[in-house]
Amino acid sequence: MASPPHPGIYVPVPTFFSKPSASSPVPPLDLDTQTKHTLHLAANGIKGLVLLGSTGESIAVTNAERKTLISHVRQELDKANYESYPLIAGTATQGIEDTLTQLRISADAGAQWGLVLAPGFFATCITQQGIIEWYTAIADQSPLPILIYHYPAVSNSIPIAASTFTTLSAHSNICGAKLSHGDLTLHTLLASSPLDSMKLDHFTTFTGLGQQLLPVLTVGGAGAIDGLAAIFPKTLVRLYALIKDGKLDGARRLQEIVARGEGLVVGRGVVGAKEGVKRVLGWESECRLPLKGGMTDTEWGQWKEIYAELEREEKER
Repeated sequence: MASPPHPGIYVPVPTFFSKPSASSPVPPLDLDTQTKHTLHLAANGIKGLVLLGSTGESIAVTNAERKTLISHVRQELDKANYESYPLIAGTATQGIEDTLTQLRISADAGAQWGLVLAPGFFATCITQQGIIEWYTAIADQSPLPILIYHYPAVSNSIPIAASTFTTLSAHSNICGAKLSHGDLTLHTLLASSPLDSMKLDHFTTFTGLGQQLLPVLTVGGAGAIDGLAAIFPKTLVRLYALIKDGKLDGARRLQEIVARGEGLVVGRGVVGAKEGVKRVLGWESECRLPLKGGMTDTEWGQWKEIYAELEREEKER
């Protein structure tokens, strides 16, 4: 059986892009800034990174760029003495062969797991058996252990039943799930399942929403793969520790602050995450079309107070 990622706080990192040239509307990879952000997260308690997930604009990155990006991040982590630091590579294709191609590239480049988004194009007519067979066909051939990525907002609201997760958990090459939605019932059914195949040593369930961390850990979840942690890594790591240590008064206080800050990342997605990284950490990145990044100072003003509060939390503790 494949080993899952260890419990903790992971970051779905944005892919950094430079300014586009006059001859092309497609901004190139900014590997220098990617390195700076990567090492900042590793140095501040983040358990591992998701590269080229939804926050990483996976659908806008070519397979050649996938290889370049993952290889570069792995090499820079190794050079900084973070050998074997966990890297999870996202995929967001609809086809089995396309998904396997991306998983093979990611494995060759140094990733240890794949995070495979459910295929939502035909969501209204997909059956649960079809989902089971799709993931099984991928897991049978993938060089990487895979996690199931359930993010209805970017996959045509495709439903995945708890029974589908438990069936797939019996596969030796499927080792977890990321649930990016507000259904705590599903978290509870998966994280508290008595089945051996759902135990933490084989199948780890992560929330994709840091504002859910306290309830998700309470029902047995493994942690979060959280966009706000790209901006405030120490704060999310501390929240995780408070909950695990049973310091619930402090955890509830910090969870409320985190929940307010998550509004930007959840509401504006990739654009919000990149704006937060720029405003707080000073690292700017373009988005690839059709996404358009950037917020005016007036737009940022509605987030300024809570992000100042989060900056104090990040610096003072």
